Amino acid sequence: MSRAPVTTGIVAVTVAIHLLGWLWPPLWNRLFEHFALANWLVADGEWWRMLTVTLLHSRGVVHVAFNMLALYNLGPQVEQELGPLRFGLLWAVCAVVGSAFSFYLGDLHLVAVGASGAVFGLFGVWLASAVCQRRTPWGRQLLKQLGFWLLVNAALPLVMPNLAWEAHLGGLLAGFGLGFLWQRPKKAEMTARSR
Repeated sequence: MSRAPVTTGIVAVTVAIHLLGWLWPPLWNRLFEHFALANWLVADGEWWRMLTVTLLHSRGVVHVAFNMLALYNLGPQVEQELGPLRFGLLWAVCAVVGSAFSFYLGDLHLVAVGASGAVFGLFGVWLASAVCQRRTPWGRQLLKQLGFWLLVNAALPLVMPNLAWEAHLGGLLAGFGLGFLWQRPKKAEMTARSR
């Protein structure tokens, strides 16, 4: 984690906000009021909510723990590969695209919190890497693992109807697209070296 400052920073800030909100509920209410993804307020021009939604989670421990554990597991290697600046950009783009999917595909009265769109963007980056390397043993193994986890997550909204599947889908597609674009120069470089 010491070589992944953006990942570490996101986890630290998100967990700190969650703990402060848990210890002092009026603060959580205030943050929720100003930073949650409320579609009707986004429609009124409060566009920052599409990014700040990632800093807030539902009051229980499970939601924030799941997202931060996923970030802790998926983020550092991606950040080391891309560098802090591009990783921060990836996180922000996936969060905003996930929020945009929630905004356009969800109900106007939808209110959401959580970093799931950005986390699914990291899944997307890993999936792009696996697809690009599908002819290697590592790529095939990674595809199987990611395929399993994506199926489990695709089924979760059937069991837990309050999950924002739209944000998951948007983040996943954004991460896959960016990951695929970033993999192409690497493939071209490897081909040039092998000649």
